[in-house]
Amino acid sequence: MVRTGTPVIDTPGGCCNFFRYMKLAAFLLGTVLFLSVPRPACATDWPQWRGPNRDGVSRDKNWSAEWPASGPAKLWRAEIGVGYGSMAVANGKVYVMGNTADTDHVFCFDAQTGKQIWKHSYPCPAKDPNGYPGPRGTPTVHGKFVYSVSREGHLFCLDANNGNVIWQKDYQADYNAKPPQWGFSTSPLVVENIVIAETGAPGASTVAFEKNSGKEIWKVGDDEAGYSSPVSFTHKGQPAIAIFTAKTLVARSLKDGAELWRIPWKTSYDVNAATPIIHGNTIFISSGYGVGCALYDFSKAPPVELWRNKKMKNQVNSSVLWDGFLYGFDGQAGRGFLKCLDFKTGEEKWEHEGFGTGSVIVADGKLIIYGDKGQLATAEATPADFEEISRAQPVEVRKDLPRDTKGDTWALPVLANGMIYLRNLDEIVCLDVRAK
Repeated sequence: MVRTGTPVIDTPGGCCNFFRYMKLAAFLLGTVLFLSVPRPACATDWPQWRGPNRDGVSRDKNWSAEWPASGPAKLWRAEIGVGYGSMAVANGKVYVMGNTADTDHVFCFDAQTGKQIWKHSYPCPAKDPNGYPGPRGTPTVHGKFVYSVSREGHLFCLDANNGNVIWQKDYQADYNAKPPQWGFSTSPLVVENIVIAETGAPGASTVAFEKNSGKEIWKVGDDEAGYSSPVSFTHKGQPAIAIFTAKTLVARSLKDGAELWRIPWKTSYDVNAATPIIHGNTIFISSGYGVGCALYDFSKAPPVELWRNKKMKNQVNSSVLWDGFLYGFDGQAGRGFLKCLDFKTGEEKWEHEGFGTGSVIVADGKLIIYGDKGQLATAEATPADFEEISRAQPVEVRKDLPRDTKGDTWALPVLANGMIYLRNLDEIVCLDVRAK
């Protein structure tokens, strides 16, 4: 304990000792106050779907893209139940969802050791019509809370430190929402004091909740829910959100949900799954099933199409924009090509086969590629050509699954604080890629 009262000085040089004491007391008091203040998330954390800015770009520079032939060292692994959602990493913890015996779990692990810190569980069916069971969403960490959504539309706000429920919503019970064919997939978006939820319900397709209390702020729209996650942006100087619904890309005001503009976008089975990419006054969207991609300028009213083609058909995972070029997977489930496109023109620069329909993120000018059969690789993020740096097989696809269950590794990889986190169907793995 630091005493802050004035001391009695009766030694030689007492005046000097007095000031030394006061300086020491001020230092110790400042230290105590500093340690008592909640620490902000690390700059290289990955607190939500697609990273700090929802753009698939990691800020981590303290890592190495070069590995030995055996691959990066495996620090830990943990069983989490079936699912296809990715991970969030914040404040030394990893958050991920899984399902066992028709029970959903939101897990919290120590990011370095893999020790389970807490688990929040609740009933939720895992069955999927095409054999992809379990939750799809990625938890969102914001301040002292973590937000999650199940495939049935259970929205939870949990205490990030202990998993206690702060508030919860049920899209079906509260809004009469109908889940999409393959379940709700939207990862919660937190902007300022608002949590954005895509319910797809009549009259409440998009709902805004106060992040601390769960109080409804506004609800609007009749658009059916897609499989994409919303992103925030600035429209004419005001905060806005873009929602890629089942049939339309819709922009709304963050303040009250008022519609700003919309772009019709029809895809087979209503599978609009890739997250929109916003750069300046332009927005890029892409879908599979032969639809393709397009770039729009939304500074005009209505938005103007700048180009459209079928060279990037993101059926499952989103592309990443880096230094003026798009990197992503073009193709259907089972076969795909990693491609590079010029963002401004849509011109294809190169393609590379061998990762199936995988996923990709970017860190410090390097691609981190996760194939749909557990392959992990790094490559230069350059439009010149596909230039592979390292490759490994740290995750194996489950082969002992029921006939109606598929084990494709579709979850987005995460790089945070020198660690790569991967998941297959039912486990999470942490790899050490810290620069030596």
